Amino acid sequence: MTLLDPKTWQARTLSGGEYEVTEPATGEGLGALTLATADDIAAAVVAGRAAQPGWARTPHFARAAVLRRAGDLFAECAGGTSQAFGSGGELREWLVRESGSIPGKADFELHVAAQECYEAAALASRPLGEVLPSEEPRLSFTRRVPVGVTGVIAPFNAPLILAIRSVAPALALGNAVVLKPDPRTAVCGGLSLAAVFEEAGLPEGLLHVLPGGAEAGQALVADPGVPVISFTGSTAAGRRVGEAAGRLLKRVHLELGGNSALVVLEDADIEGAVAQASWGSFFHQGQICMTTGRHLVHASLYEEYVERLAAKADALAVGDPYRERVHLGPIIDRAQLAKIHGLVEASTAGGARLAAGGTHRELFYRPTVLADVDDHTPAYAEEVFGPVAPVRPFRTLDEAAALAADGPYGLSLGIVTRDTALGLELADRIPTGIAHINDQTVNDEAVAPFGGVAASGTGARFGGAANLEAFTELRWTTVRREPAGHGF
Repeated sequence: MTLLDPKTWQARTLSGGEYEVTEPATGEGLGALTLATADDIAAAVVAGRAAQPGWARTPHFARAAVLRRAGDLFAECAGGTSQAFGSGGELREWLVRESGSIPGKADFELHVAAQECYEAAALASRPLGEVLPSEEPRLSFTRRVPVGVTGVIAPFNAPLILAIRSVAPALALGNAVVLKPDPRTAVCGGLSLAAVFEEAGLPEGLLHVLPGGAEAGQALVADPGVPVISFTGSTAAGRRVGEAAGRLLKRVHLELGGNSALVVLEDADIEGAVAQASWGSFFHQGQICMTTGRHLVHASLYEEYVERLAAKADALAVGDPYRERVHLGPIIDRAQLAKIHGLVEASTAGGARLAAGGTHRELFYRPTVLADVDDHTPAYAEEVFGPVAPVRPFRTLDEAAALAADGPYGLSLGIVTRDTALGLELADRIPTGIAHINDQTVNDEAVAPFGGVAASGTGARFGGAANLEAFTELRWTTVRREPAGHGF
């Protein structure tokens, strides 16, 4: 099938330069889009501010209906059955070709996008405040009100999920949204949302999608008409966003990087542990913030674990996910591939043992297992953001807890053990925003609060009721029967 011209999706005329949308698996151009400039961002914010008050006054059930319809449209795209975006599921195909996702990962993104919309629809009818006691003869209560315009900056790796998880609840709660997707995945992570919400009945002016680079992102953060920024990306970029927003006294939600640990205890079923570990490290080529970046394995299981995980890695197929049946697709671009391979080579030069992988053809990087790593092994100490699994032994629970807690990040944690109570006790000793017992580190559900601690971000801000805090302001209001006199 031939994809629709990306310009079909880009309804808004932007003033930046034109660039080619590229398929990572082949290097083939999929069409041209136009980048947004700072002036485009400013114009979008003005339009969003003009449209938002009317949307906030729209009855909650009408806002919820738009979100439910959007959820239905995303759900119909999974499996390639939707007729909404071209014959055979245009959006699903864009996820595969533009972001390098295997079809199963594309369907997972569409499923989560639908669930995010359904969960957001329910937000519209949640209680928005409470009545408070007062020392004075008055009615005293709190009420959550929309922030106005929410700025969303989303990355390339799970482009649809990481955009919709902010866009959907912000809209449901009465806000307008300016979304800046990564230019590398601007269709499946940005322009497709505009198409879905237009078809779902969202009034004009409420969702603006502007692909752009650093200039556009900086303009969105700096614009005085945008009081809340939702950013998902690297820790280094998140620090810059947080610093810029902090100087302007803006609220900013940061979901950043990670180097998550999978701890395999002595009593673990090693076959099940390896199956989980493979998924945790190699899903979507390791380009997931929650990827299992450190495998901590009891010394009694260590050698067998390394051998089995290496065999699993060697058995995985890597290739073009659109034209072949594969387990891993391409790395997003050459810069990211160079970073991954550089960390692997530096690790082996420093003494790590290459048990599997460590090679690539074009942007297709083999799933890689590194053994005999230590604190100074680059691929163990740093976030790789690639299909690399460093494995390290431990001997005591205290050592496992110390190793898992070490480092700047605190996003996700997996613990594999037959003693679930012990797993929970160990999890309580490790700073993390997310913990899974007898599961790997890569999990996501629309109803669950999602977020990390320390260098992984500013806490659990997305999912379920957490979205109420993220995308509204809490206002205290009092009402007296008569005007109050002067108190003294």
